[in-house]
Amino acid sequence: MPKTIILIPSRMSASRLPGKPLLRINSLPIILHVVNKAKKTKIGRVVVCTEDDEILNEVKKNGGEAVLTSNKHKSGSDRIFEALKKLEADDVDYVLNLQGDEPNIDEDDIINLNTFMINNDSDIGTLATRIKDASIFSNENVVKVALKEKLSGKNFPYALNFTRSNLSNNYENIYHHIGIYIYKVKILEKFVSFEQTKNEVKNRLEQLRALDNNIKINVGLAKSSPIGIDTMEDYLALKKIMEYKS
Repeated sequence: MPKTIILIPSRMSASRLPGKPLLRINSLPIILHVVNKAKKTKIGRVVVCTEDDEILNEVKKNGGEAVLTSNKHKSGSDRIFEALKKLEADDVDYVLNLQGDEPNIDEDDIINLNTFMINNDSDIGTLATRIKDASIFSNENVVKVALKEKLSGKNFPYALNFTRSNLSNNYENIYHHIGIYIYKVKILEKFVSFEQTKNEVKNRLEQLRALDNNIKINVGLAKSSPIGIDTMEDYLALKKIMEYKS
């Protein structure tokens, strides 16, 4: 059976909400909620990758595993590759990159992505949800993905493009992209060896580096779209939801 490690990049210096990994929901820092979700999947080892001692210490204090990485990385994928090398996880076949600011991500979606990836022997995999609100098409804060075919929940089609702009006039099968990725280890190594592309920098989307270098990305259907925490408003809204549910 192929082996997967879950790596969670996290840093304090987010431009819109500095220090967000340690903001608390139900008395627990956001980053610990993500760690606990990852552990519940029982997919494999779970490690937080961070440039900040505060995050490292908080995770370790609560029984999690964390590794210190450089503060020079331009993307989360570059950070997790450094962490993978530091951890000497040579027996791992796949690396699952889980966002550290999405504490309400569905555990089943994480498990399903890992299963899709292994069953299809894909290079890179990610998830998307159906768009139910037409305003999302023109919302540049929401990343959209155009696919080769419609998502059924059982298929794992190729991505044609990712963008923040409106794709509805150019493509037929458009979905709301979720920022969770899984890589074959050798593909992650190849990916980080490439320079950032103009397309990637312009659109602020690291996955375009893969497409620009002819690395295919497969996409599965997620049950739900997690709420990413980018602003104080996001945090307070999600805090209210999660504390109400508890």
